[in-house]
Amino acid sequence: MAAAAAGHVSVAESALNGGGRGSPSGKLMAQYEQDVVLRFNISSADEAVALAEAADVLFLDVWEFTGNWVDIRLSKDVVPSLLGLLPASLQNAHAPLMHGYDLVHAIFDTYPTPHDRRERRLDSSFTPHFRTSSSPPSSESPDQQDHSESNIFFRDYQPLSVIHPWLQLLQSLFPTHVRVTTVGVTYEGRDIEALRVGASQRNPAAAAAARGNDDGGGPRPTILIAGGSHAREWIATSTVTYVAYGLVTRYGKDAAVTALVDAFDWVLVPSLNPDGYAYSWERDRLWRKNRQPTPSRFCRGVDLDRAYGFHWGGGSGGGGGDGGGAGGNACSESFAGAAPFDGVEAARFAGWARNETAAGRARFVAFVDLHSYAQEVLFPYSYSCGAAPPTLENLEEVALGLAKAIRLAKGGRVYQTMPACEGNVAAGGEAGAGKGKVLPRIESGGGSALDWFYAELGVRYSFQLKLRDTGSYGFLLPRENIVPTGKEVLDAMLYLGRFLAGDLGLGLRFEEDGSEGEGGEGEETGEENAGDGADDGGDWDGENVEWELRRRRRR
Repeated sequence: MAAAAAGHVSVAESALNGGGRGSPSGKLMAQYEQDVVLRFNISSADEAVALAEAADVLFLDVWEFTGNWVDIRLSKDVVPSLLGLLPASLQNAHAPLMHGYDLVHAIFDTYPTPHDRRERRLDSSFTPHFRTSSSPPSSESPDQQDHSESNIFFRDYQPLSVIHPWLQLLQSLFPTHVRVTTVGVTYEGRDIEALRVGASQRNPAAAAAARGNDDGGGPRPTILIAGGSHAREWIATSTVTYVAYGLVTRYGKDAAVTALVDAFDWVLVPSLNPDGYAYSWERDRLWRKNRQPTPSRFCRGVDLDRAYGFHWGGGSGGGGGDGGGAGGNACSESFAGAAPFDGVEAARFAGWARNETAAGRARFVAFVDLHSYAQEVLFPYSYSCGAAPPTLENLEEVALGLAKAIRLAKGGRVYQTMPACEGNVAAGGEAGAGKGKVLPRIESGGGSALDWFYAELGVRYSFQLKLRDTGSYGFLLPRENIVPTGKEVLDAMLYLGRFLAGDLGLGLRFEEDGSEGEGGEGEETGEENAGDGADDGGDWDGENVEWELRRRRRR
């Protein structure tokens, strides 16, 4: 990668090699030990405005804001300056979430351990798990048979150098319904890779029949799922790969998944910000923006989720969000660029989506943008609460369905649903903020991908999911959450597909046992069928797959 090529020791290498087994290195301690993450409880409009303005003046790293709290990372030395800018009501209305060694260790724990790295060298392909025909039957109950947990790929967060070959491997093993594509090129020249999953990849006749169109004409209804606009949100990237894995390996075995892959194309983009994601592995685990130059020679990067051309808001903080304003300060973590679509990756992703639509290759029926953290299902608009989207009732209905699907997943968490514009909402009626009144946002909500896909591209069902957790770890979610988060979001995406099938009149039906049929709608078969064997299209069986994987590992 770029930093490695320049002779730098990456932050990942420093984290893992310098501090001995099980402890952070001295370099990692030096980089983050003086930082603290504070949570402020907000109960009035005056408090929200004061905190937003202070964060803007001091160029603070706002981690998250929702409900009635705001999480901010800053140097311990800056805490007195921050408090000096805040009203008396906030002087004691804050508490540390992580600081010093706790923060450093949370960062350290998100990188693969040295033991995991040795395993990676032994099995660099990170292959899907397949049980051959000669494998003995499992003694576990169906709920215990979770092949994703035994797949080394999902034991850790993975760098781009692993994710991209893994996508290529899925394509080579499942050519009937998987194709790797690109949705743009980054500022530094990396491909923004995506996986296109759908029966149309090799079997257009089956795809046409699934939507009741025998001649195969017309653009495919397409569900677009993306993550990683913000580099440090590793759980978003890993969750996109988990959803892709579930769709790919269940096809042909789980009737519900098979019907949905026949009916829709699924385009899954693990990282919309590969440059920033690579930088978060190499140099700064908490990097947020992309890596393009800005008007300031000292501050690089544009916040890609503020860079889209619909009500481009520009600034960072100050309670804005009406779409006005200039580009803001380049040193802000939410710098929106000097003009709409100044963010390279946002412009190219939007251009790809427009081209797909114009060329008749896709008819986008849903867009889901994965972020962290806060456990929320958000729907348009983000730029302002002063305008209601024309399909508000439908958006609310599906958002509640997504949250319910997540909650009902095994080990699923509770997600709140709300318009993305709300930001901080008063819990009571103190200090002039009436009960339930929307308080000023800590950051501008203009220029979001959520709003652009909904309003400009006309994607009727557009959502942003903020994944686990609610602040205990923030962007440093432990690796043990990768599979549980993936499971609950996969269930939510299957719910979304089934809802859309009904909304589009595709006539898909599912029996209680998960088989497709004429009866009423039931539940899909669940995890027990995931990844039991390769979908072969007539050529692959389990033994051949295992032989091929062993051959590749010997190279």
